[in-house]
Amino acid sequence: MAGSTQDLSQQHDRRERRLMIMLLAPALLVVVVLLVLPLLWLAWQSVRQDGGFTLAHYERFLTDPVYWMTFLQTFRIAAIVTAMTVLLGYPVAYVAAGLSQRWSIVVLTMVLLPFWTSVLVRAYAWLILLQRNGIINSALTGSGLIDAPLKLVNNEFGTVMATIHILLPFMVLPLYATMKKIPGELTMAGASLGGSPLHVFLRVFLPLSLPGMIAGMVLVFVLTLGFYITPELLGGGRTYMVSMLVSRNIEVYNEWGAASSISVVLMVCVFLIFRLVSLLIPFERIMGTR
Repeated sequence: MAGSTQDLSQQHDRRERRLMIMLLAPALLVVVVLLVLPLLWLAWQSVRQDGGFTLAHYERFLTDPVYWMTFLQTFRIAAIVTAMTVLLGYPVAYVAAGLSQRWSIVVLTMVLLPFWTSVLVRAYAWLILLQRNGIINSALTGSGLIDAPLKLVNNEFGTVMATIHILLPFMVLPLYATMKKIPGELTMAGASLGGSPLHVFLRVFLPLSLPGMIAGMVLVFVLTLGFYITPELLGGGRTYMVSMLVSRNIEVYNEWGAASSISVVLMVCVFLIFRLVSLLIPFERIMGTR
């Protein structure tokens, strides 16, 4: 009797597993076709030249300073953008988390407003704002604060400013989600024990909000690494990022192998970033699942 009950339980478990596999099959197929196969093709292209195997495309990273300088500039801009979004986004998320539900929705709606327009439109808007005859320079010269227009575009400054504006919501939203989960009783307990508001914030609130901050930093940093339209428009050819290096290799030189090797190296860098972050703080805590 016990043996038949165990057999029925095992058959039930097998049916459930088959059913789960059938339910997951369409999603797995989409992931394989749209993600896994293109990545495999990309890796294959990076080691192919004239129909044979080669590592020449990867050797350029050791011999061509343009590659190194482009990667260093890209990572430096990503670090600047990430730091600025933390400084700008943390106060916004802190205020939104402390407001009532209705006013929190208003603040978050204002944060999400840029998502209603495309990245291209927002980049062109910043181009209009920052150019020599743009709104900012016209206001500064008209008020007499400056004698000549400032060079705010076609350089790294314009690229960083536009990128910060575009990616700021990716910092605010994870911070807000984490801050809303922090019990208010903890800060009240810290204050009742004699802690000043600054001391309570630094010792209680800030450590508890770190998972959201790290999640936002990873999102902003990784997204900045792959930005193309913004540096192309606002950089004016002087701010050269990895995405532009990939584009030039394909459009100008028709070097698919070189472009693929650059993409593979960037992808490995992103994986290493995620791995380093997971060693510092488990992703379960960052995503708020525990």
